[in-house]
Amino acid sequence: MPLRARHASVDEYLAAAAPEVRAVLEEIRRRALAAVPDATECISYQMPALKKKKVFFYYAAFKQHVGIYPPVKGDAALATELAPFRGPKGNLQFPLSAPMPFDLIARVAATLAEEVGVKSAAKGTA
Repeated sequence: MPLRARHASVDEYLAAAAPEVRAVLEEIRRRALAAVPDATECISYQMPALKKKKVFFYYAAFKQHVGIYPPVKGDAALATELAPFRGPKGNLQFPLSAPMPFDLIARVAATLAEEVGVKSAAKGTA
């Protein structure tokens, strides 16, 4: 998927993704929405995002990985668990060549929602 492509909706973004990546993105979408059921979807910074009052969770497909933004700051135990996936700026990079830790990504969505004051579902698996 071209990095500069402009999409009007999350559905449009997902439709433009390569089929093998689309399934991963759709599962991230499903799990994140289950973790924060009152969130709404939008496109922000040309990426799928979740918001409630303000945007708190972004995800995007790249050639070699799926990126999750912004970094988790307030949960030290979760931050430690995420350490192997941290990119150069602290954002998360989950390699497409490895099994995708969907439960962990759902916990990230719930934690980021809480960090911006958005009520989320339990932090356990979604």
